[in-house]
Amino acid sequence: MTDPSTTDPSATPAIPPSCPPSTGIPSGAEAFAEICRVLDVERTGPDEFVGQAHPHSNGRIYGGQVFAQSIIAAARTVPADRHAHSVHGYFLRPGKPDLPIAFAVEELHDGRSFSARRTHALQEGVPILSLIASFQEDQEGFEHRQDAPPDVPRPDRLASSDLIFRNPRMPDLTTTFLMPISALDIRHVRREIFTAPDPEPSYTQAVWIRAHGELPAWADRNARAALLAYVCDHVMLEPVLRGHGLSWTTRGLSVASIDHAMWWHRDVDVTRWLLFVQYSPAAQGGRGLGAVRVYDEAGELVASVAQEGVVRLRD
Repeated sequence: MTDPSTTDPSATPAIPPSCPPSTGIPSGAEAFAEICRVLDVERTGPDEFVGQAHPHSNGRIYGGQVFAQSIIAAARTVPADRHAHSVHGYFLRPGKPDLPIAFAVEELHDGRSFSARRTHALQEGVPILSLIASFQEDQEGFEHRQDAPPDVPRPDRLASSDLIFRNPRMPDLTTTFLMPISALDIRHVRREIFTAPDPEPSYTQAVWIRAHGELPAWADRNARAALLAYVCDHVMLEPVLRGHGLSWTTRGLSVASIDHAMWWHRDVDVTRWLLFVQYSPAAQGGRGLGAVRVYDEAGELVASVAQEGVVRLRD
C-alpha cells in the first residue's frame, strides 16, 4: 500500500518561539522518568507480573502504557538474545488507574530462532488487553526499506509541544494532557491539532517526536521497543482527526483505541528524534484506521505501525 506525500514545508515556521516560563509542573525529564518507572513491571511468578498506572485525566489507563507493559512482561520470559519484531493486540476494556494490573504471560512457542508469547493484562481478574508478541534472534537476510520523504523540515525548524503543555496561560490544556504527553517533545510539520483543527484538512501528516530525559539503566532492546509502542499511541489516530476537521479539544469528541499492531525493523531509542510519517487510508462505522512509518534521524526505517480506533463525535 502506498501513501501520498505528508509534508508541506510552506507551513513550517522559520524559527520556533522560545519555551515559556516554568509552570511548576514536573519537567519533561521527570515525567519520562516516572513513565519508565511505571513500565518496569515486577515479576511475581515465572510467567506473572504486576504493574501500576500513572495518572490520566480521563479517568482511564492510557492504552500505550498497558500495551508497553504487556510487551515488557512477555519479553522477560524469552531468551535474552531474542528481540521483539512484531506484536498484535486488542484493547478490551478501559483500565482503572487506581488498581494494580496483573500480567499473565503464556509461553506459546520457543523455536530455534523465534519465540511467541501471549500476554493478558487483567484487573480484578478481568482482561483489559490481550496481545501476542513474537521475538527473534538477530539473523542475516535480505534488506530493503521505503525511504523517508526527502523534504521534511528538521525538528529544530518546528515549534515544540512544550509551548502548549507548559504554557501557564493554558491551564486547562496543561491539566488535560500533562501525563503522559508532557514527557514528549512533539513537533508537527503542519500545524498541531491539540488546540484547534487544521484549517486545511488532510489525511496525512508528518511529526517529529523525542522523549525528554534519558533511558533508564534497565531499558534493554525489548524495553526500548516497548517505549516506542508507548509513544506511538499518542499520535496514531491524528490523521483521522486532521482529515475530518477535528482537534483533540473538539467538543464531544470520543476517541479510543481498538487494536494495535507493530513491526520493529531495528533497535530504537525514543530519547532521540524520530520521524513519524502518517496517513489514514479509511474511516467508517465510527472507526478510523491510522498507519505510520517511523524513521530515525539517519533516515533508517525502524518500525511500521497500524492502529484502528473508535472516533465519534457526540451531539
